[in-house]
Amino acid sequence: MKKTVAVAVSGGLDSAVSAALLKRKNHRVIGLHFRTGYEFTPVEATPSGPLSHINSSAQRISDQIGIPLEVIDCSEAFHREVVHYFTETYRSGQTPNPCMVCNQRIKFGLILERAKELGASTMATGHYARVGQEANGHFSLLKGVDQAKDQSYFLALLTQRQLSQAMFPLGSYTKNQVQKMAKAWGLTSCLARESQELCFVRHQSYKEFLSKSAGFPREPGPITNTRGQTIGQHQGLHAYTIGQRKGISIPGPFPYYVIHLDKKQNRLVIGSKSELAATECMVTHINWIETEPPDKPVSVQTRIRYRHREAESILTPLDRYTATVRFSKAQYAITPGQAAVFYEGERVLGGGWIAGHFHHSHASGA
Repeated sequence: MKKTVAVAVSGGLDSAVSAALLKRKNHRVIGLHFRTGYEFTPVEATPSGPLSHINSSAQRISDQIGIPLEVIDCSEAFHREVVHYFTETYRSGQTPNPCMVCNQRIKFGLILERAKELGASTMATGHYARVGQEANGHFSLLKGVDQAKDQSYFLALLTQRQLSQAMFPLGSYTKNQVQKMAKAWGLTSCLARESQELCFVRHQSYKEFLSKSAGFPREPGPITNTRGQTIGQHQGLHAYTIGQRKGISIPGPFPYYVIHLDKKQNRLVIGSKSELAATECMVTHINWIETEPPDKPVSVQTRIRYRHREAESILTPLDRYTATVRFSKAQYAITPGQAAVFYEGERVLGGGWIAGHFHHSHASGA
């Protein structure tokens, strides 16, 4: 009997090739396209890209590959689980990572449950990552072979149960190979343009989104340097993130970076690049993928954001879900609210959320 696999079909290239690969491997494939409630409305529609464009792209892909497609309305859950988290994290003075929450709660939460209702044993997405199974039966999350495209970071909050039902058909391919397959199979003509931005923010900046959708008040406050001297005024802390350089608009002897968001005093602290350097952070709400938490300090490679090369570090557990991470070399712009993901070579050990207590180093240079 054929294995039934559900594929999250977005309308983009990666999910289309994932579905086509599985069909060619003789699986029974079901396409699932989920609506977030943040797609274009008909009023915003243009001749080239209306509300139905993503849907119709997903439908064209499904028709061409020869698989059924079900459209799932996730708008209520998406707003509750992802958008609310996004806005409240900014409101607290931190910087959110909504893709990690969406993968955990929507794609491998709500959509996976619907896939099982439809008879699928496995849920596939177009992520560049891999799932392995160990001799003890545990499932492991591994990097994708394309180092430039590896997306294992965004999947670090998945549990053993979720990984046991997850499939990433593109994990063993490079993006270049995937593009060639799409072209060879004639899929490129029916694809939606790939979006690199947050799917629910679209054509506005996240600052505009927060102002319009979440009712963020404009709360001006002081901009200070790290010595506490006031050197300007900001228009609302939600418009800034740690490590940001552009948009500060304060002249100085060197480029200014955002060092700290002081929520209590509504104060933006800026300084030189060297003042961004830190050697230690705390990580909370850690999800350990294969194992129990370590009971003593362990050496790991830690990635503090998606576009960051993992750094050598010592992880010291404080309890089951909390640890301090001390880096062998100072890291720049460790940002509260972002995810810290722990690696051992190709393997993801786990990940959690960066909390804001750092020991800053005295790196030289501005």
